[in-house]
Amino acid sequence: MPTDETSIFATRPILRVLTENWWLLLLRGIAAVIFGLLAFAWPGLTLLTLVVLFGIYVLVDGVLALVAAVRGRHRSTPLWWLIIGGLVSVAVGVLIFLYPQVTALVLILFIGAWALVRGVFEIVGAVRLRKEIDNEWLLIFIGFLSVIFGVAVLVAPGAGALALVWLIGVYAFAFGLLLIWLALRLRKHHKGVEKTEKKV
Repeated sequence: MPTDETSIFATRPILRVLTENWWLLLLRGIAAVIFGLLAFAWPGLTLLTLVVLFGIYVLVDGVLALVAAVRGRHRSTPLWWLIIGGLVSVAVGVLIFLYPQVTALVLILFIGAWALVRGVFEIVGAVRLRKEIDNEWLLIFIGFLSVIFGVAVLVAPGAGALALVWLIGVYAFAFGLLLIWLALRLRKHHKGVEKTEKKV
C-alpha cells in the first residue's frame, strides 16, 4: 500500500525531482553565503575584485542550476524556467571573464540585469509549481529578493564602491540562507519518502 508521502510524490512529479536534488540547492546556497561573507570579511576589497568574485559565483550557480534541470528532465516536469535561469547565470559569468577590461560600472549593470532576469524566472517557476509545493511562497520570496536587488543596482549603479560592496554582499548572504533553508526542507521530505519506501 502506498503511504501518504509516496502518494503525494506520485501526483507531484516536480516536487519529487526537487526533493531528490535538494543537495544542488544546498550547494547553490552555500556558494552564495561564502561569496557574501567574502564581501564583508575581505579588507580592502575593490569593486572590480568583488565583481570578478561575483562572476565566479554566478558561473558556479548557473552550472548547478543546469545540472539540476538535466537531472530532473522528464515530460511531466517542465523545468525550462530553471534552464533559462541557469543559462543566464552562466552567460553573465562568462561575460565578466571575457571582458575584464570593461569598467566596473558596466559590470555592475551586468549584475543588476542578471539578478532582475533571474528573479523574474524564479517567480515564474514558483507560480508554476504552486500546485505541487506547499511552501511556494519561499521560492517567490527568493525571486522577489533578486528582483529588488537587481532594480536597486540598476537604479543606482554609480553609488559608492563601499555601498555597492555591502549591497551585493547582503543580497548574496540573504539569498544563500534562503536557498539553504529551502534545501533542508526538501531534504526532510526526501528522507521521509526514503524511510516510508523502505517499509513498503
